Formats: sequence, structure tokens, C-alpha cells
Amino acid sequence: MRLQESMPGRHPLGVAMIGYAFMGKAHSNAWRNVASFFRVPAFEQRVLVGRDPEGVAEAAQRYGWAESATNWRDVVARDDIHVVDICAPGFLHAEIALAALAAGKHVLVEKPLANTLAEAEALAAAALEAQSRGVQSMVGFNYRRVPALALARELISEGRLGAVRQVRAAYLQDWLVDPATPMTWRLQKDTAGSGALGDIASHAIDQVLFLLADQVTGVSGRLRTFTPHRPGARGLEEVTVDDAAWATLTLASGAVASIEVSRVALGKKNSLTLEVYGDKGSLLFDLENLNELHFLDATDPAREQGFRRILVSEPEHPYLPAWWPQGHIIGWEHTFTHEIRDFLLAIDSGAEPSPSFQDGLAVQRILAAVEESAGAGSSTVQLADSRAIAVPVPSEGA
Repeated sequence: MRLQESMPGRHPLGVAMIGYAFMGKAHSNAWRNVASFFRVPAFEQRVLVGRDPEGVAEAAQRYGWAESATNWRDVVARDDIHVVDICAPGFLHAEIALAALAAGKHVLVEKPLANTLAEAEALAAAALEAQSRGVQSMVGFNYRRVPALALARELISEGRLGAVRQVRAAYLQDWLVDPATPMTWRLQKDTAGSGALGDIASHAIDQVLFLLADQVTGVSGRLRTFTPHRPGARGLEEVTVDDAAWATLTLASGAVASIEVSRVALGKKNSLTLEVYGDKGSLLFDLENLNELHFLDATDPAREQGFRRILVSEPEHPYLPAWWPQGHIIGWEHTFTHEIRDFLLAIDSGAEPSPSFQDGLAVQRILAAVEESAGAGSSTVQLADSRAIAVPVPSEGA
């Protein structure tokens, strides 16, 4: 094991995080551990923000934050806060991020970037302006930081698959399969923006853009809500978002990607599978075995061809030099540690973080096009500018 220390001789960055539930816990774990393994700028976990005073105070103590607060506006205005990590529900992303950028704070926002295309456009514009002042921003698509997927991108960019023809991406969960599952903010359009579409299709779409370094030019989609009402505080309440979504994406390169996502796929807990098929090779990935990548090299003799399993745990693999000896696998939570590491290094170097708010906007345009297509009987929606800025993931751990 090779531990890496924080960069010495720097004034620490003061970090505030807004939101302390599921994503807040995952991000807190990353902030708490990143400096133990990676060489990053010095920082301090200064403030955790949440609406419930007792709940956020207890979480701050457990997760390693120096203090807690309930008013994010006051925290964003503080001179000792330099980084704002937004893990709040989607309807709060735009307001908080815009205020933080205007205040000169570096901003990390959980995916998707915003609830609406208009909000995403405003955020991308604000991020570009802030960057001219040295203020950085990034979207939290953590699966870009799975070492096996970072390796997949390297293999594709090296031409090992040749011309990519087809991509299949499926993200399936089953936590809403029971109609008696109660109403939450994730089931209301005004708070969540969309259902499975924004929640998990955003991940699948971002992976297509990330892996292929391509852009989407055409979209057709379909949405479905299988359980239209769920028990809530006022009895049965209407579900105003989708339970499942399907999309076909045409890419500028000529490749075609199929997307399937669901939160009612019985037996699937958190299954993200990706298949990339080229004319010289193919790749398979399954998040439930996130340390493995399967690669077929069609340039091998026919009698030897077949998918071979790559255990992504070697020091030569992305991010892995910082962790354990070969064969000692890492987990889902490490993707957030890698995310925080990359964001801190971008702040320190001045390089544009990846995925940028422009990348988040590209995903948001595609999500909006899926909704538009679904409302128009799955007709194809043409996109002229759903670009994604591709930045290579470093292979070194430091």
C-alpha cells in the first residue's frame, strides 16, 4: 500500500457541503479519506448544511465536519469557505450553485446538473464566466471514476475497438417495484425534475459521451410510469415522473447507442451494464462487478478469440496506484474519493475539471430531448449542440 500525503505549505481550502443524506454520506466519506491516499491540496471539512438542526449536527459529528448550519446562504457568503459541494435535491442545485459561483466559490454539484434545461444553460454560462475568474466547477458523475470504465475509455481512445458501431447501456434498479412504497421527493417533478430519466439515465448517457468522446445528434425516447399514485402525507398522491425510460441515441461518429433505465426492474438493485461493440474489438462492464472489464480483441486469431476478463487492480490501471496491492479490489465508494481528488487537483492546477458544467449541460439537453420525443410519440429529435468535452482520466495515482 502506498499512502500519499496532502500537498504541504498551502493554506487549507475551507469546504462546505450542502445536504447530508445518501449523497452527503458518500461525499463526506470521500472528503474524509482522500488525503490519506492521494496527494491533494490541503483542505478542511468546515461546515455541513441541512434543514434539520439536530439531524445535521449529528451527521456533521459522524462524518467529520467541524460544524453544522441550517442556512446555506450564510455559509456560501463566509470568507473561510472556498469550496461548496452540493448534494441537495435537484430543485435546489441551480439556486445554490449560482449563488456560490457568484461568491467566488469552487462548486461541485451532484448529477444531474439541474432540474430543467433552462437551469442547466444558466449554470453552464455562469460556470464559464466564473472560470475566467479562476473559479472551478464540476458535475458529480462518479462512474467516470470507476477504474474499469476509465480503462475502457483508454482502450477505446487508443483504437483497440476500431470504429465503434453500437453501445448498449442499461441502468436497472427495483426500489420502486412495490406500489406501496411511499411518496418521496424523487417522485415529484417539481423537486426531482424527472424520475428514472434524470436519476439514472443521466449516468448511462454520460457514460456514452465519456467512453466515446462523441456527441449526440439525434434522440428518440419513451417514458413510462407504472405506478401513477403512491401513499403520502395526503393519502394517495400522484406520481409526476417516470418509473422507466428508453432511448435511442444517434452519435456524430455514426454509432448508435441504446439506453434502458428503470427503478421497477425486479431483482436489479443497482445494475449498470455497458456494452461497446467496434469492428476490431468489444468491451463489457457490469457495475455489480466493478473491478472487472471484459475485452474481446478481434485482431487475435479466430481460434483464440473470446472475451477475456481483466481484473482492474494493477498499479498500471487508472487511480489504482494509490490503493492496495494487486488483486485487492476497491468498491463503489472509492469513485467519490477519486472524484474529490480530481476536483481538488483541478482547483490547484487551474485545469478545467471533467465533467464540466458544459458536459452536464450536454447530458441535460439529451434528457430534455428524450422527454420531448416521448411526448411526440417517440419521434426523433435532432440535436445540434449536445457536445461533451472529453478530458482524459490520469492513469497515475498521484
